[in-house]
Amino acid sequence: MPQEFESIPSQAEARENREARRLALYWQRSRRLSLVLLLVWAVVTFGGTYFARDLSFNFFGWPFSFWLAGQGALLVYCLIVAYHAYAMRRLDEVSQPEES
Repeated sequence: MPQEFESIPSQAEARENREARRLALYWQRSRRLSLVLLLVWAVVTFGGTYFARDLSFNFFGWPFSFWLAGQGALLVYCLIVAYHAYAMRRLDEVSQPEES
């Protein structure tokens, strides 16, 4: 068999390469999403605490810093979890292997 034909990957190898690239892209996007949401969590948690004294205005009759610590941060955490579930579902649907 000529050498030029020996370097051509078979269909199975090509399929495995596509699958490996698909999985690598999936995990890259998944890690990026988790990192961004973790950064949002850190900013809300530590940023709200750090600037609590500067947030000295009333919000629904309570100091905003109190409301942020008691309710606002919890709402943001719930939104982070809901968005993560939504985004991962979309990513899972997009990243499904094509049927052959």
